[in-house]
Amino acid sequence: MDSTKLEMYDDVGDYVEGQMTVSGNKVTNNTGKPDFNTLDEPIWDTILRDLKAVGIKFLHVLFPKEKKSLLKDWDLWGPLLLCTFMAIVLQGSSSADDTNDGGPEFAQTFFIVWVGSMIVTLNSKLLGGNISFFQSVCVLGYCLLPTAFALIACRIILLFEQTNLLFFIRFTVSMVGFGWATYASNTFLGDSQKPGRKLLAVYPICLFYFIISWLVISHTNT
Repeated sequence: MDSTKLEMYDDVGDYVEGQMTVSGNKVTNNTGKPDFNTLDEPIWDTILRDLKAVGIKFLHVLFPKEKKSLLKDWDLWGPLLLCTFMAIVLQGSSSADDTNDGGPEFAQTFFIVWVGSMIVTLNSKLLGGNISFFQSVCVLGYCLLPTAFALIACRIILLFEQTNLLFFIRFTVSMVGFGWATYASNTFLGDSQKPGRKLLAVYPICLFYFIISWLVISHTNT
């Protein structure tokens, strides 16, 4: 075990002195926060750790109480998984007479999710939001989880012969997913805007999730 003394200056010019201890693949410092070296780590362990991190972020979306959970360690794995899943489910008609292979609708979902989240993020930055670009995209993508659940429920309902009652149930489920997604995203992003500009930042977020929810409602088997 080697012990090396570190001396550095932080970004505000203050003198910082710390002690770093190297043991195996784990690096610790006197701040108490461990840093991991993944260069020698097995690939499977890295995958499991990333999947666990994605799962924890999904739980924070389901129960949006802790505001910094999705902002502190952002990633785009969750948004990519949700976007791909929704694009596959929403693609093309299953009608035998329809020659459309679903490509445009698959691309449409990707376009709405990624370009839409970028536009919402850009609007937030122009309004003076104190959040990074990728943090905002991460939050907007992870908060698609309730809408994805609504899509699964609607697909199950579509297995039955459709009636006005079932359409109303699909509509209700989609709106619950829309409201849940909007509430969760505003919980994480609400403090990033100045008090007088929050409404201008919330409106594009609501529109973003409403468009996706409308795709869920309008999707049928024919």
